[in-house]
Amino acid sequence: MPDNAPEADAREFAAQFRSFLDWIHSVNREDNRSEVATLVGGFLGRDGAAQSVVTRELAPFEHVNLQTALDAWSVRPGRTVEVRGLTLPPHHATPTLQQVVAGDDNGVQLTPTALIDLPNGPGSTLGCLKLALLLVTEPDRRFIVMVRGPGEHDPGLEVEVAGLPVDAAQRVLAELDELRSELNVYRGHLLEVSLTQTGVSLGFAAPSGLSRDDVVLPDAVLARIERHALGVAEHRAALLAAGQHLKRGLLLYGPPGTGKTHTTRYLLGQMTSYTRLVLTGRALVAVGAVTEMARALAPAVMVLEDVDLVAEERSMGARSNPVLFDLLDAMDGAAGDADLLFLLTTNRADLLELALAARPGRVDVAVEIALPDGPARERLLALYGRGVPLELTADDIAVAIERTEGVTASFLKELIRRAVLEALHETAPDTEAGLPAVTGAHLARALDDLLDSAQGVTRTLLGVGVDPTTLPAGGLPGGPQADAMMMARRRAMVSRAVYRG
Repeated sequence: MPDNAPEADAREFAAQFRSFLDWIHSVNREDNRSEVATLVGGFLGRDGAAQSVVTRELAPFEHVNLQTALDAWSVRPGRTVEVRGLTLPPHHATPTLQQVVAGDDNGVQLTPTALIDLPNGPGSTLGCLKLALLLVTEPDRRFIVMVRGPGEHDPGLEVEVAGLPVDAAQRVLAELDELRSELNVYRGHLLEVSLTQTGVSLGFAAPSGLSRDDVVLPDAVLARIERHALGVAEHRAALLAAGQHLKRGLLLYGPPGTGKTHTTRYLLGQMTSYTRLVLTGRALVAVGAVTEMARALAPAVMVLEDVDLVAEERSMGARSNPVLFDLLDAMDGAAGDADLLFLLTTNRADLLELALAARPGRVDVAVEIALPDGPARERLLALYGRGVPLELTADDIAVAIERTEGVTASFLKELIRRAVLEALHETAPDTEAGLPAVTGAHLARALDDLLDSAQGVTRTLLGVGVDPTTLPAGGLPGGPQADAMMMARRRAMVSRAVYRG
């Protein structure tokens, strides 16, 4: 026997033993694969599992549109889709489809499909997949689509495709994108924009139902507003044919409580062919993302209430204001032929960036909504008194109009409410008798109470006597820095009040 025989035998034994260990490990890996990994691997096969996974990230508010697209996409001829729900142990992060294919799925298990009920229109909802696999079979291929909705550890929305070459997976995602756009549930509706823990949220709102007669403004003022907002919509084709732009900005400014929001609600009720998005309070920080959606859903209106909260002059401080930059970029970025109306309201026109307030293409028309004059106050009393049994003489009305010089529309609305309360306090409760008549005496007592010196804060809250453009004479102690701090506190208080409201 050659001298090197023991060494050769040892090498052969080592190789065989290594092969045996590899086999043991492979068997253990197969045995330890979860039921989800086994399902995915068996469905895709070796070749499909070797393909790259392509992921598309979407805004959370697109969840209902994604489900709408998937529902339409799944029933197209030649395609069979089996939906399998997934669940995770508590406090576990949601695995990606790449991890599921690789078997590193963090304890995920098959389960009956879990749905979240999301609004897809005024008064209607749609069950949307929270975490699920779609096993797709077509005549010449099989692949998997995974939906990962916003969850405890990941506020995003993702749709992923596995089992296809990259270009084919991208075409699947593009097809879903087209359907999301075509079937978008938000198009043509009035939407309130808010912020949640997962980002921007959109809620369907009911139009106000206000008519032109419900808007108490001088005829010339209301006509100017209507011409810029509604007139462009009415003459869209003619304007484009003449080479004129459709994108426009309209600023309504004036003291608090004078009817800027009321006028806005009237306009939104008239523009029923537009997608209308209303941003107030904290939601203003989402102006960039919401403008992108408005462009996709044009014709559209974007309402930004109390815009001075984010668009103050940069000269007031060295700090940057990214929300202001987002607003300016949004207004500049839209194409001129895009039928987009930016409708802004503010109590502080003096604080707005000059580039926002004066540069054509950002704001084209600025309209002051001033305190109501005598005839307007009389119309407002009649408006707010509709449905109230008023028994007022001409002298009662004349006295009330004289005593309410300089008040706001909000003040007059509260005056009618308090007059009704005065009448109710004076009358014994009788559920069958209905509202008692409101007389001049009731109106006078309500007005006495509102004008009482102890009601100064109440009047301020109703906008009476507030000049938002001025500070106390000589400024605050501490000079300009104290003035700026006071204004910052005022803006913060308004922002919190708007958000809570």
